[in-house]
Amino acid sequence: MPIVRRCFAVDLHDDPGLIAAYRRWHEPGGPPAAVNAAIRADGVESLEIWLVGDRMFMVMEQDTDRAPDPEVKRLRDEANPEVAAWDKLMASFQKPLPFAPGQTWVEMERVYSLAEQG
Repeated sequence: MPIVRRCFAVDLHDDPGLIAAYRRWHEPGGPPAAVNAAIRADGVESLEIWLVGDRMFMVMEQDTDRAPDPEVKRLRDEANPEVAAWDKLMASFQKPLPFAPGQTWVEMERVYSLAEQG
């Protein structure tokens, strides 16, 4: 089971009330069970979202043997009413990064690893 760490970034609208609401939606029990199940079905073993100001980072560890093709995932998520509603709700809080118009959760590229420094 090859596990890879994947990291993503997105911004929230710079509004303290919206940021507070986003945080509440992500408290334990906030996301619908169907959303958590869909994430796990994608082979995700661990997922954390970190926030600073209005910028968010998602750190995910995923079993690549169980990760679906992106198009399969998109179609499966769109066909699940709870997941689709969650995605729509979360998109109302998020704004694209300046260099990625129309995208949320842009995957990041690792540029440094202490383990590789010798």
